[in-house]
Amino acid sequence: MTMRNRTRHPSARGRTASVLSLPLLAALTLSGGCGAGEDGTDPAPSATSPTTAAASSSPSDRPSPTGDAKVVIPTSAFVELPPELRKMPRRATPTEQALPKLCGNEFGTGGRQVTASASMTVTYKQPGDDPTYVPQGMIHQTIFTFAGEGAADYVRRVRDSVEACPSYVRAGESVTVESRPLPGVGDEAVLLTRTWPQAHPDGERTGGDATSQIAVIRVDGVATVLDDQGWEGTSGSPAVLDRVAREAVRAIEAWQR
Repeated sequence: MTMRNRTRHPSARGRTASVLSLPLLAALTLSGGCGAGEDGTDPAPSATSPTTAAASSSPSDRPSPTGDAKVVIPTSAFVELPPELRKMPRRATPTEQALPKLCGNEFGTGGRQVTASASMTVTYKQPGDDPTYVPQGMIHQTIFTFAGEGAADYVRRVRDSVEACPSYVRAGESVTVESRPLPGVGDEAVLLTRTWPQAHPDGERTGGDATSQIAVIRVDGVATVLDDQGWEGTSGSPAVLDRVAREAVRAIEAWQR
């Protein structure tokens, strides 16, 4: 995947850790495709809401549950960033907040074949960033498990829904959406790129565009959604998302063995 230059507002660099704590906490508790610099509304959960629980005994490490337990999705099934990219450890996130929303409920349509779902968030930085710098972005990962051909059906429904949504309006601004296959990742994968007019944190336009990406990946009967969001409405990192997408496949494959 081609690495894109990421414009960061000068005021976003060099902030102290004490200044970071409040916005970071808010972003991680309210994050998702519809939080922290992304869409302003939460998508509805999938038609069934089975419970999931992590193997870890630490409550802060448990993926957020969504109903009655049939399948357990362990923490180890989720991506953890390497130290050079990790701003904070992964954290459980409610699935209804983690899933992105574009024109409608494109990613929350798992249907009755869903047997479990859970979500976690990782917060990343640029390698070599000073510890006092704000994060570069966040990636919200949701994992669905399905019965039968449900995972393939889910990817197909998402692809069809996104193709019917070439643009949408968020906070008064038009966001364009492009999709393409993501070859060599899982059994099948789709990469979505969102583009909108970039602005500084104070709302002033920069004159350029900001972008972020979503990867939807199937690994046998499991589907995962990776929603990358730049910090404070800035661009996400295509290179980081590409790396995380491949690591996500490896983590799911290791869990399924």
